[in-house]
Amino acid sequence: MTTRVRLAGLSIDSVTMNQAVQQLLAWANEPGGNCRYVVTPNVDHAVLFQSSAALRAAYDDAALILADGMPLVWTSHLLRRSLPERVTGSDLVPALFAAVPGGRSLRVYLLGAAPGVAERAAANIVRRWPAIEVAGTYSPALGFEHDTAENAAILERIALARPDVLVIGLGAPKQELWVHAHRDQIAAPIALCVGATIDFLAEHIARAPVWMQTSGLEWLHRLGSQPRRLAMRYARDAWIFPQLVLRDLFAAKV
Repeated sequence: MTTRVRLAGLSIDSVTMNQAVQQLLAWANEPGGNCRYVVTPNVDHAVLFQSSAALRAAYDDAALILADGMPLVWTSHLLRRSLPERVTGSDLVPALFAAVPGGRSLRVYLLGAAPGVAERAAANIVRRWPAIEVAGTYSPALGFEHDTAENAAILERIALARPDVLVIGLGAPKQELWVHAHRDQIAAPIALCVGATIDFLAEHIARAPVWMQTSGLEWLHRLGSQPRRLAMRYARDAWIFPQLVLRDLFAAKV
C-alpha cells in the first residue's frame, strides 16, 4: 500500500512514476477480480472535487490517485506533505508501454477521442512499442454515458477484446464518473483515466514543450491551443484553487 497525501480535499498517492508503472504491471498480471482504475487529478479536478459528490465517490474507489498537475506537487511541498514528483497520465501510459518486460506483451484497448483518432494512436503505439497489442478502439458519440444500450455495447466490446489495460480518454469528469459507474462490469484488470493521452499518442494534439511541462506552464500551452474551451475554466480554477491552498495552510497551523 502506498502513502496518501491529503491536500485541497484530495488524497493523492505519494509515488514516483516508476513506482506507479511497476504497480500497474503487477496488477495486469493478477487474474480475476474487479477492475482497478487510476485517476490523475490536476487543479481543475481539485476544484470540481469540492462541489461534486459523484466525483468524490469516484475518487474514493480509485486504486491509484496520481498528481497530474505541478501546482498539486508544489502545494504538497508548501504543506510539508511532499509528493515525490508529478505523475501525469500522458506520461504514465508511454512509460507503462516502455516498461513491459522482454518476452511479454500487453493488450490495450483505447476508449475515447474523436472518430479516427484512436486508430491513428493505435498505429503509432504498435510501431513504437512492439510489445503492445492494441486489442481494440472505440470513439463513443457525445452523450453516450446517458444511453444504457450504448454503455452495454461498449462494455461488451471491451469484454470481447480482453485487454490488460483500458485507456480512457473521455475528459474529466466524464471519464472518472463513467469508470466508477461501470467498474464492476469492465472486463479489464486496469483502467486508466488519462484525458487527452489518446490524442497525444495519435499526434492529433501536440503536447507542450518539455520545459513548459516541467515548469508548470503546460496549462498555458493548452490555453493557447484551445482558448475558447479553456479560458473560463482556467479563470475559475485560478480563483478557487488558491483559496483551497490557503484553507489547508490555515488548518495546518491550527
